[in-house]
Amino acid sequence: MKEDFFTYQAQTTPHPLAMEISHAEGSYIFATNGKKYLDFVAGVSACSLGHRHPKVVNAIKEQLDKYLHVMVYGEYIQQPAVALTKLLASLLPDPLEKTYLTNSGTEAIEGSLKLARRVTGRSQIIAARLAYHGNTMGSMSVMGYEERKQAFRPLIPDVSFISFNNENDLEQITNKTAGVILETIQGGAGFIAPKNDYLRKVKKRCEEVGALLILDEIQPGFGRTGKLFGFQNYDMTPDIVVMGKGMGGGLPIGAFTASSEMMNQLQDNPKLGHITTFGGNPVIAAAALATLEEISQSDLMSETLEKEKLIKSLLVHPLITEIRGVGLMLALITVTPDIANEIVLKCQDNGLILFWLLFEPKAVRITPPLTISKEEIKEGCQIILEVLDNLEYPKN
Repeated sequence: MKEDFFTYQAQTTPHPLAMEISHAEGSYIFATNGKKYLDFVAGVSACSLGHRHPKVVNAIKEQLDKYLHVMVYGEYIQQPAVALTKLLASLLPDPLEKTYLTNSGTEAIEGSLKLARRVTGRSQIIAARLAYHGNTMGSMSVMGYEERKQAFRPLIPDVSFISFNNENDLEQITNKTAGVILETIQGGAGFIAPKNDYLRKVKKRCEEVGALLILDEIQPGFGRTGKLFGFQNYDMTPDIVVMGKGMGGGLPIGAFTASSEMMNQLQDNPKLGHITTFGGNPVIAAAALATLEEISQSDLMSETLEKEKLIKSLLVHPLITEIRGVGLMLALITVTPDIANEIVLKCQDNGLILFWLLFEPKAVRITPPLTISKEEIKEGCQIILEVLDNLEYPKN
């Protein structure tokens, strides 16, 4: 199978990890060679409830017996999608009430950028340096990392960049700006959280000039920071919120939510202002609904903050300079990039799955399922510490 993997399936890097997967359950992934791996990555923040959560699996099976895809998005009334968007509206602050379901987070970013331009009649989009919002052309256009996008230019025009947490840059938001798009917590940059009421100040500036604030919650969303959405930690509400990853319980989905007044403008002038064939797919919507119900009706979000404290208390080592992030969206920052690389690779050899971040080479991703137990956290952290102790680097 490995030979076929490299021959027939397109790769994203020259050196994929290439673990052959047999099955997965809870906080563990099993390889075809019988080896068991504790998962501290959760499919890059996608498997909020771990692998094959019973409520998600049951919701999928129940929907399979009813119907699969029946019509392009927005034409037929399908119970899973209606129930999902209604529950989302009840959990989001006003005026975030109408949701457009998509196939992925990057498609939801594309829709949000279009919506900002449609509502304001303006073209300029402002994004943050070192931002990552996906890899389709519009999403790449608001990526703040030239090395990753220069090979694909020209991208969409009229995009400018500011520095995250830099209040002086807010003057660049003007009456020519359609939308400002930010990650609530910068992911690829190294899990950088907003400081000094930064998000509130951005929203205030947007209101002053008539621009819209789009917050990308694709990674922080769905309980990972102790709140359903990361922005709820910062006493503010965006005009458009974008979600994905942890939303689907392991199935592909994205969405963007805004006020009805805004979202309705995608219906006409022109009609089909945004359209998708499989967005809102009933099986995936059923999985997402079960995921949202479990996260919002259980103690998982509050437990996330307790688990954050446990991880930070355990991972104390001379080769770790800090642990950034909130809840179970954490980045272990090491002394050098080589150390980060060794941690990821050697921990996998020792039965623990970790991963890198896009733009911060000294970072190691720790984003386990919200359902991970404290005993499993202790098990994983012990593996990390043992690997660090055995690295051939100065320990002073």
